[in-house]
Amino acid sequence: MSVSSAIYGCAGPELSADEKTFFRETCPWGFILFARNIVSPDQVLHLTASLREAAGHDAPILIDQEGGRVQRLRPPHWRSWPAGRRYGEVYERNAEKGLRAAYLGARLMAAELRSTGITVDCLPVLDVPVPGAHDVIGDRAYAGEPGAVAALGLAAAEGLMAGGVLPVVKHIPGHGRAGVDSHEKLPVVDASLDELARMDFAPFRALRTMPFAMTAHVIYTALDPDNPATTSAAVIRDTIRTRIGFEGLLMSDDLSMKALRGGLAERTRAALAAGCDLVLHCNGDMAEMEAVAAAATMLRGESLARAEAALARHVSPSEPLDTDSALAEFSQFMSLA
Repeated sequence: MSVSSAIYGCAGPELSADEKTFFRETCPWGFILFARNIVSPDQVLHLTASLREAAGHDAPILIDQEGGRVQRLRPPHWRSWPAGRRYGEVYERNAEKGLRAAYLGARLMAAELRSTGITVDCLPVLDVPVPGAHDVIGDRAYAGEPGAVAALGLAAAEGLMAGGVLPVVKHIPGHGRAGVDSHEKLPVVDASLDELARMDFAPFRALRTMPFAMTAHVIYTALDPDNPATTSAAVIRDTIRTRIGFEGLLMSDDLSMKALRGGLAERTRAALAAGCDLVLHCNGDMAEMEAVAAAATMLRGESLARAEAALARHVSPSEPLDTDSALAEFSQFMSLA
């Protein structure tokens, strides 16, 4: 069946009649959940089933479950997970143990996500922070060195996939230098192309075969002085697809963030025209979603092929997880942080 090039959020822990009608009529590619949608395991499982029923297909359901500041599933029903930087601290002391901890943490998170019908996690964060940057990334980053970020990010991605959840690398081509929070303002990065390639692009290049990536709402003056990566054909074509070599499905970061200019329809058209395969709208506001839907296209051509290739990598876990043993091993490693 035909699906649109949009991913939407919803307003609360259950779908309203209007939301069911809207999703049935627009047939989005997927959905994303936030804390406002989360009450209990049974409730989330019911919500994910309702979203798929409304869309009329087995829609991917995404979440930002990183650990630390960014985790939508929280105690008392789910475990609390460390921020990315904690894995980096273990890695600095013992690289092998750091990588194993990152893998196990993601594998355990994947088990929690799958049990509620969530199939895609917006993890790993591959941004490399620099001194003086805004802390919107901060300890979400694994380390301040691209090799460590790439290694730990790959371990986390492999842990998710082993648990039957697909990873989304973010925020391509790199958000670590941003001096402001792109949720509130448009960051402008003036680093040279050589410096960006050496530091910022390197982890994404190392993980260029991942199924999904999410763009950064950041202007890089060395690449395109006028447009953030999300709406820049030059950045997507020349850097994301060519310099970095990412061939997977490319989604925008949230279109409702204040870094982008124009109305929601304008933002949607600009992101798709620039080369994003999918647009992401998170806040569940019906009027905004209707504006996105009016401008979104049906998924087709190379974008459809990339979507199909990405979802083909979604497989059930190859072996059952011994949760108690995995948690014990994970806790032992994290005590080194």
